[in-house]
Amino acid sequence: MTRRPTLRSLVGLAALSLAGLTPLSRAAAQDGGIAVGAMAPAVSTLEQLDGKTFDLSAVVGKQPVVMEFWATWCPLCRKLEPALQRAREQYGDRVMFVGIGVPDNQSPERQRTYIEERKMSGTFVFDRERAAMKAYQVPHTSYVVVLDGSGKVVYTGVGGDQDIDAAVRRALPAK
Repeated sequence: MTRRPTLRSLVGLAALSLAGLTPLSRAAAQDGGIAVGAMAPAVSTLEQLDGKTFDLSAVVGKQPVVMEFWATWCPLCRKLEPALQRAREQYGDRVMFVGIGVPDNQSPERQRTYIEERKMSGTFVFDRERAAMKAYQVPHTSYVVVLDGSGKVVYTGVGGDQDIDAAVRRALPAK
């Protein structure tokens, strides 16, 4: 028996289409992660690589924020590094970039050494308690979340081939 779409389902799909969304993009990033359109969850238990506390929720909602959940051993993260560095150089005065180190086979010291060797810029923190990973439902390293100035998720993605420039532009106010 062939099932016909209901008027309600057709109206819902039309509304998503007019909003520029597909049912999949509304649901979540890739095969997991926080939903695009969601408001950023509060996370305050991160640590800077020098051991001081970092309150991510204190910067969210003040300006656009780009977060990458990464590790030194992650090949996709390494592939994404040049695009993130170009974006930091281009948008660094208008957008906060936060590299969130995952604790799997990592330490803040290991990440600090890696960052210094590669002369990477931006803010780097360590998610020892996995608070940010849980809050943002991180499916994988190289996971990028972009928040607009109000703290709304405007982009999520995984992998080394993400268009970081396009993702950042989604978070900036229209001119």
